[in-house]
Order: sequence, then structure tokens, then C-alpha cells
Amino acid sequence: MSDSYKKSLVKTISWRVVATCTTMVLVWIFTGKLDLSLKVGILEVFLKMLFYYIHERLWSKKEL
Repeated sequence: MSDSYKKSLVKTISWRVVATCTTMVLVWIFTGKLDLSLKVGILEVFLKMLFYYIHERLWSKKEL
């Protein structure tokens, strides 16, 4: 794996962490419930990966 692929992988993972933490903080601010924000954060990670995969597969079927 070349350095640019490693860098992209690390950036992808770090962005996912930042985005999920942002979601959890917003849920906590709006609800005041830490347990709910953690549950939403965990669910969000898996759902967004699933939706991204579906999105990517749909794009790969299109001819642009």
C-alpha cells in the first residue's frame, strides 16, 4: 500500500471520528442526555457506512 493510500485511509478514519463526535455533541446539547448521544453516535457510524456503500454502488452503475 503506497503512502498516499495510507494517508487517505487515516484521513477517512479520522474524519469519521470527528463527524461522529460532532453528531454526539449536538445530540447531547439538544437533549442533555449523554446516553442517548452515545447510542445515536454508535448507530450513526454503521448507518452512514451502509448508506455510503449503497450510494457508491449506485454511482458505479451510472455512466457519467
